Amino acid sequence: MKKIGLIAGNRKFPLLFAESARKSGCEVVAVAIKGDTSARLKAVVDKIYWLGLSEIRKMVEIFKSEGVEGVVMAGQVSPRRLFSAEVLRSPQLKQILQDLKDKKAETLFAGVAAIIEEAGLKVLDSTVFIKEHLPGKGTLTKNQPDFTTWDDIYFGLDLAKAVAGLDIGQTIAVKHKAIVAVEALEGTDNLIRRAGKTGRGGAVIVKVSKYNQDMRFDVPVIGLNTVKNLVRSKSRCLAFEAGKTLFLDRDESVRLAERHGISIVAI
Repeated sequence: MKKIGLIAGNRKFPLLFAESARKSGCEVVAVAIKGDTSARLKAVVDKIYWLGLSEIRKMVEIFKSEGVEGVVMAGQVSPRRLFSAEVLRSPQLKQILQDLKDKKAETLFAGVAAIIEEAGLKVLDSTVFIKEHLPGKGTLTKNQPDFTTWDDIYFGLDLAKAVAGLDIGQTIAVKHKAIVAVEALEGTDNLIRRAGKTGRGGAVIVKVSKYNQDMRFDVPVIGLNTVKNLVRSKSRCLAFEAGKTLFLDRDESVRLAERHGISIVAI
């Protein structure tokens, strides 16, 4: 494809995608969400439009007028905005949300994807130019999990998959085969912080994809912020699903984990 539309949410994922797409010879037209998308995105795309959360229909009009050949959704919008005053002030956004059967993450993203594809645009796999950031199986740190940690990893894996299958969240925290915390709308970083307080340190964080993960959106992402929160919460291990989890700032993240005796494992 010569021209790709990017719906950019928060954090680094949209920046990484845009940089990689342009290196592959694509022109990137970005729609940035006011209040969530980093201003740094402007420097790594060919064209950028800033829209409010309620301007979903306008986003489609922009992509159509720009002649994009496919659209990628990268990064998330803060879930707290679902309950904010901007939703109450926007009849269009209220109607879109009311038309959804529920407000689970997959339903929300699928609803946006449906609006885009109804307009004749194709929503692409969000990892399409960044497959090298999906680590394969193995321990990524020099620090190897001990026997007790492996017990917690495998104890938590099936439970995390079950929770993800219900679209509640994709991450759980385990300590000595006790479920310390389960992720919901608050996101992984807040789950890790909560697990640190509840479990008083020593938690194993297990992050997975859904059984039928739609790689167009809501792909599990970890990175430097994740590891910083592991350090603050005194967690002992991060285990995530190999081949289906984006690992941003991998080298720096691994070095930080190693300095603090934390294991990082792709399972």
